[in-house]
Amino acid sequence: MTIPDLVCATLMPRKYKKLPEHLAETKVLHISRHSIRKLAQSFARDTSCVSSWANVDVAIPLLVERIVAVLLGIRTVICSLTLPYFCFLSYKSQITSLLGAHELWSKGITGAKVKMAIFDIGIRAGHLHFRNIKERTNWTNEDTLNDNVGHGTFVAGVIAGQDEECLGFAPDTEIYAFRVFTDAQVSYTSWFLDAFNYAIATNMDVLNLSIGGPDYLDLPFVEKVWELTANNMIMVSAIGNDGPLYGTLTNPAYQSDVIGVGAIDYSDHVASFSSRGMSTWEIPHGYGRVKPDLVAYGHEIMGSKISTGCKRLSGTSVASPVVAGIACLLVSIIPENKQKGILNPASIKQALVEGATKLSGPNLYEQGAGRVNLAINLEQASFPVFLIALTLGHFAISHFMWVQCQLYLMLATILNGMGVIGYVERPPTWHPSNHEDVIWPWSGYLALHMQIKEEGAQFSGEIEGNITVKIYSPPAVGEKSRRSSSCALHLKLQVIPTPSRSVRILLDQFHSIKYPPGYIPIDSFDVRNDLLDWHGDHLHTTFHSLFDMLRDAGYYIETLGSPLTCFDANQYGTLLLVDLEDEYFLEEIKKLRDDVINSGLCLAVFADWYNVDAMIKMRFFDGNTHSWWTPVTGGAIVPALNDLLATFGDKILNGDFFFSCKQNRYASGTDILKFPRGSRSKMINFL
Repeated sequence: MTIPDLVCATLMPRKYKKLPEHLAETKVLHISRHSIRKLAQSFARDTSCVSSWANVDVAIPLLVERIVAVLLGIRTVICSLTLPYFCFLSYKSQITSLLGAHELWSKGITGAKVKMAIFDIGIRAGHLHFRNIKERTNWTNEDTLNDNVGHGTFVAGVIAGQDEECLGFAPDTEIYAFRVFTDAQVSYTSWFLDAFNYAIATNMDVLNLSIGGPDYLDLPFVEKVWELTANNMIMVSAIGNDGPLYGTLTNPAYQSDVIGVGAIDYSDHVASFSSRGMSTWEIPHGYGRVKPDLVAYGHEIMGSKISTGCKRLSGTSVASPVVAGIACLLVSIIPENKQKGILNPASIKQALVEGATKLSGPNLYEQGAGRVNLAINLEQASFPVFLIALTLGHFAISHFMWVQCQLYLMLATILNGMGVIGYVERPPTWHPSNHEDVIWPWSGYLALHMQIKEEGAQFSGEIEGNITVKIYSPPAVGEKSRRSSSCALHLKLQVIPTPSRSVRILLDQFHSIKYPPGYIPIDSFDVRNDLLDWHGDHLHTTFHSLFDMLRDAGYYIETLGSPLTCFDANQYGTLLLVDLEDEYFLEEIKKLRDDVINSGLCLAVFADWYNVDAMIKMRFFDGNTHSWWTPVTGGAIVPALNDLLATFGDKILNGDFFFSCKQNRYASGTDILKFPRGSRSKMINFL
């Protein structure tokens, strides 16, 4: 059998109920493992293009793409990397074509005269994939401007590459390569600060940072990002690759004035590695914001190699330059003399958010506003108004909202495209619990706390209304009167009677600490690549499975963001203390004892490891602060929990026991002082 015959025999059309909208013109083929192995081996033998096939499966997907492209005369082929192999075959399967960039190119919109700053690991001079490398600068302690790793070149290729195999979105954009990482991928805050200052001095238009870290208290870095965006620079950044865990967002994509980008694959599924929201630096005194802002293709994307040719990479660091390239096109649409008056970080973010296509399935902490959509954004880019990032349509879809459908708390992000600074003209109507009077730079928040009056405690039904906010900004250059705009957020909420005490649970959030306020070590020793516990132990992040399970079981669970002296134990059946790292005041200990003994409050405590020897072994030298870091506690602060529980008795138990025909180890704890009447319990004897 010849290779073409083999192709026809093995590539079998597979029908789908509905193909993703952006792949509607593609041809979908299903390839079995057996067939593709024969195809790959035959192709290798006949062409001598591969010397060894000890493990055919490792290279199958990339080889299939090359084989099918050559033999079927199709320009680009995209195949999945997992079984069963599905290939999307189309002249339109370039990432740029899938989002319609070619339509803009045909109109002469190619990103010309847009200054694109790429903060990465550099790029080599004279690279054939780029038309317009304007400047390369080095901010590290290495004496080179070149990218010797490949990451910076790849990112630049997604933004502005001109090779036909791996086209970028804005091929005529002016590339300014800021080398802020060494070959060992090491960087310091001081290097970024110097590079940021130079970006401000040279008036960059768009900045891409396919990097990130968990330290949102690195104030010099955070405040310099504010300064950058306040100077009208549009910053796009990767949200992080710590998914599928929630609460794993990285800085600077974390910040409201930055466009934070998550990743999806070609089937519009959120990539497993893409970090999830919500933001956690507001905890415990507030509630997190919605991030990512939107998602873009970031799985198996083609981009430029270090010197020549193309390769595939996956990650939110790949999705970020997709959005950065689109931002360059949006900027170049507006005449140069009008750009500064219309385009700014808020208006571009508004265009991207309003123009995004919401995906069915993922919730808002996974996809933000949805998949970036270049065609719709073109119609949205010229309106310098302000936007409340959560709209009516979102509240009508329970799965999309996920947490908000079961809570009475909402936090909305305000984007102010009228000016870098804005003022709330008067307090929002309908009595919101909190808002920012001054919005800077470009964004702020509106926090709503919905509470039913006492006389409505037994009400059941829907309430509906509008939250109206009016914002004004100083006049722009050449304008005499201030800019003003108003926005209404429509809410429709389901109200139920106050649940009985027995089904109300309160979780102590106040005594939970995460990095960066201190060196809080990771909870699980199975995690080898990160010593820091920075994810934020919250019901809607790390504990979201617990939240879902309790809600499905009919319980109502709330978080306590204040000391134990500040809640009424008569309103709750159970207090949960889970994986806590902070100590308790004596007043809290006395109050909790009274709540349990006299008010009938149930107390459930969960904690993980605490071992001084292990903590000492986890010391490390931090290059940024030039100091040794030692954990301030273990995975949980067990000594403080012992002090808290000692008031109920100081008996310490440990040993082995059998339960459900299995031997188990009770490492350390105490006996049960009091158990709810009528509940089921089982007496267990130690071996």
